[in-house]
Amino acid sequence: MLDNLETLITLSKTGTMMETATVLKISQSAVSKRIAALEQHYDRQLIERQGRRVVLTHHGTRLVERVTPLMSELRHVFLEDNALRKGKIILGVSEAILASWGPRLFASVAQEMPEVEFEFHAQRSPVVLDRLRSGEYMVGICTGSYDAETDLVSEVIRLEPMVIIPSARRPLDYRVGEPLSVITIESRSGAWRSIEEDMRRLKLHRETSLESFFSVAQMALAGFGHGLVPAGVAKTLGVGEGEMIHLAAQGLNRPVRFVARKSMFSRLLVQNFYRLVSDRAGDV
Repeated sequence: MLDNLETLITLSKTGTMMETATVLKISQSAVSKRIAALEQHYDRQLIERQGRRVVLTHHGTRLVERVTPLMSELRHVFLEDNALRKGKIILGVSEAILASWGPRLFASVAQEMPEVEFEFHAQRSPVVLDRLRSGEYMVGICTGSYDAETDLVSEVIRLEPMVIIPSARRPLDYRVGEPLSVITIESRSGAWRSIEEDMRRLKLHRETSLESFFSVAQMALAGFGHGLVPAGVAKTLGVGEGEMIHLAAQGLNRPVRFVARKSMFSRLLVQNFYRLVSDRAGDV
């Protein structure tokens, strides 16, 4: 029954059988069978199809609203009783961090915690926060999560400088503070809210947006426009210090945050991990 409810909750978020199957790592047929089993058990229609997408009926919506908090608590209990007891930390990490300087940071920390097993998941920051709240992850390392402070512990561990990659690496006659159109991250990302105001202050106009900072950087390198990205992304792609326009001195940074549920953050293993991550994040 728990697997069936988990499937319905996931389907309510993804909206398609295919995406639900991908998230849960099961077949689409298994997704359909689980939903059908729930409908038979409750003697109610829980979903209806609208073209290729699936939406919840009134009964499906009420069921998801009631069981989601319970499922979250069950996952959280499982993590505390099993993962922590075994000395394991399950992390959700922003994709741009895990694809740039994150692995160096975690390798350094792991050397100081050889008895701990780490399980990493690369996700967009909003997904990391959702999965922390749902009890799937123990800790998140993500960006721009100001809203996390109401129900999660959220501590800034690093201010990562933002830089401009000139289009096609061509020399750019530009002074910081002059109007400039750039390609950068889209509005749903965690980082956007943390840089939007400073971009406006520096007269940087978002002309085009993409879902990934690495995509932004690659488009800039290919000559599609100037790219505004974290310094770690630019360095990972081989952009030299002299080729970037640095904006940290003008206050344009993205905050990198250590995020966890309050009860999880208080556990000794997580506290030790936090202290090491916080101490070393500025060195990578």
